[in-house]
Amino acid sequence: MSAADAERERLRVTFDGVAELYDRARPVYPERLFADLAEVAGLGRGARVLEIGCGTGRATVPLARRGCAVTAVELGADMAAVARRNLAPWPEARVAVAAFEDWPLPAEPFDAVVSATAFAWVDPAVRVVKSAAALRPGGVLATVATHHVKGGTEEFFRASQEFYERFIPATPRGLRLEPADAIPRDRAEIDASGLFGEVEFRRYPCDVTYTTAEYLDVLSTYSNHIALAPEVRAELLACLAGLIDDRHGGRITKRYLFELRTARRAG
Repeated sequence: MSAADAERERLRVTFDGVAELYDRARPVYPERLFADLAEVAGLGRGARVLEIGCGTGRATVPLARRGCAVTAVELGADMAAVARRNLAPWPEARVAVAAFEDWPLPAEPFDAVVSATAFAWVDPAVRVVKSAAALRPGGVLATVATHHVKGGTEEFFRASQEFYERFIPATPRGLRLEPADAIPRDRAEIDASGLFGEVEFRRYPCDVTYTTAEYLDVLSTYSNHIALAPEVRAELLACLAGLIDDRHGGRITKRYLFELRTARRAG
């Protein structure tokens, strides 16, 4: 196993320890994203959807609400338990606790394979090929990426870099958020597989305003923060809280760019 693979394995299990906080603090995906996904993939009542890494059901609930029969695969048992609770009104949505790499595909193919934020955590040697194997011909692979981009309370994000450089030495010096237009559209992996048709992208910028406590909560659901030694994490968060309270009146705005990437299985 390469160093990168080992680090991915180490970090991708960290979310399960903060399942309730994750469910409460993480931003909600735009409803328009799911409307576009439903239109592109033809997801109506009874459509079979496989979701990779459902977390606490942030994307699962909007799909289940549309009448899709969702089978979700989630690595963390605590995350899966929260997802099942959130999905209680839709008994046709099921959650299996497993790594997608190891989960046996059912005989009947799916109309869509969806992965919101989690796709990057799946083994690159498996994720596209196995997604294609799970789909019927013409079925759609849809991934949602969350990018942190320039905007919102820009002065806070510039100033906060100092604390990351101090407490996380591997942080690149002078790192700055890029504008949404500078974020590349990554189609190489899907194109290289030869298993899908044209890759399409739809983007949804979104500003979210946080109080100091709310922002610290969302940071505490990111794997690189969870993985810090507790005393280092506490010092970092204390410095960020002081910056928000002292210079920004206890409230900041963060800009996200949610990106829907879709491709239709060939054949």
